[in-house]
Amino acid sequence: MSEAKARIAVLGASGYTGSELVRLLLRHPRAEIVALTADRKAGQSMADVFPQFAPFPLPKLVTIDQVDFTGVDLVFCALPHATTQQVIKSVFEKAPAVKVVDLSADFRLSDPGMYETWYGHPHSALDLQKEAVFGLVEIYRDEIKKGRLIANPGCHTTTAILPVVPLLEAGAIDPESIVIDSKTGMSGAGRSAKEAMLFSEVSEGINAYSVGSHRHMGELDQEYSKAAGRPVKPMFVPHLVPMNRGIYATLYVRTTGAKAEDLHKILADYYQNEPFVHVFPFGQVPHSRHVRGSNMVMLGVVADRVEGRAIVVSTIDNLVKGASGQAVQNMNLVLGFPETMGLEQIALMP
Repeated sequence: MSEAKARIAVLGASGYTGSELVRLLLRHPRAEIVALTADRKAGQSMADVFPQFAPFPLPKLVTIDQVDFTGVDLVFCALPHATTQQVIKSVFEKAPAVKVVDLSADFRLSDPGMYETWYGHPHSALDLQKEAVFGLVEIYRDEIKKGRLIANPGCHTTTAILPVVPLLEAGAIDPESIVIDSKTGMSGAGRSAKEAMLFSEVSEGINAYSVGSHRHMGELDQEYSKAAGRPVKPMFVPHLVPMNRGIYATLYVRTTGAKAEDLHKILADYYQNEPFVHVFPFGQVPHSRHVRGSNMVMLGVVADRVEGRAIVVSTIDNLVKGASGQAVQNMNLVLGFPETMGLEQIALMP
């Protein structure tokens, strides 16, 4: 007899992260998509919005208020930040036992003051903010398993937290000297029409954005400070590059007496049993194409020419491990499924 399937709703299914969730869930043996929502696209089929789904029987896109959440086991919320707080609050009022994995930034910061600083307005669901678990599986696996509301981390932050937290916990690097140069593909900007995202505006070039003020720095400050046991404020600059998928971060660190080889050993030991983290041999670095379409994180460590400095390279697919894949990984944990289920896709190359 086949095992029962979890009933899944995807809110915001007409965006890139929503469509990526649908792609992954269609091949998940324990998931059944029972509701898909959209705002402007409500009333259309998923095939109308994303023709690659034409062969598959999927629910029609509806508005959120048309969903009966009492018939749902888990909700993925792929909506813009700020709007998500009231939506999730309403979902729990209608169905307190449902699990939620939120892909927005609304519940990632545990400090209400920090949230207000970075997002410019008070949090409107403080009780839920206290309850939320930061959904970085490799760091918070045990807490996620017991959670009802999981705050999926950002793509830049996933890429930058995983290589640095083990080094800070080990006291192997200087918390005051962390520099993160992070590059993202175009899908990280979302699917809505923007003049700055036109092909002729972004092709054959690269540019930094939100320099010195990117909101993901709140997540970096929070997680680095926890790992170091003291306030940490890294330097972080994101860049937009003309590729569809991927985050590629080059991190520059100073050691506290350790050698670059020691940093490599710390990371290799820390992640040796992790199914979705691979540490390259010392001196080698991954390319962004090595993870495209997969839920993998690939890390490399290289010694700088100056003693006491090291370079760490980290790369993920921003739509998979940086968003929807990590969300499915979180779903697997909270529903008691094998963690890798539905996420076995190997990177697409070329």
